[in-house]
Amino acid sequence: MRAAVRAIFAASALLLATATGALAASEADYKAAYAAAEAADKEAGSLRNQWTTTASTLAAAKKAGEAGDFDTAVAQAKEAEALAKASIFQATSEKERWKDMEVR
Repeated sequence: MRAAVRAIFAASALLLATATGALAASEADYKAAYAAAEAADKEAGSLRNQWTTTASTLAAAKKAGEAGDFDTAVAQAKEAEALAKASIFQATSEKERWKDMEVR
């Protein structure tokens, strides 16, 4: 199952890397990306499966945003959102998958 989560994370990272174009990000872009990442992290928290890497990546996004480096802030926020979504996927998929590992 961890391989599936890693594959999803790698695909998300690749998608984010190719999606970031040559256009400079604005403060509005940062705020929207950060809000989406926070919402995904909150959902992961409600599933009791928040990853520590998500929190540190959100903190890096906030720091970059406060410094006015919106390109970095948006990239970090999108990475944090991808991490949160991967943790949500892990929580929901493993909710029932553990039964497959039970010795019968």
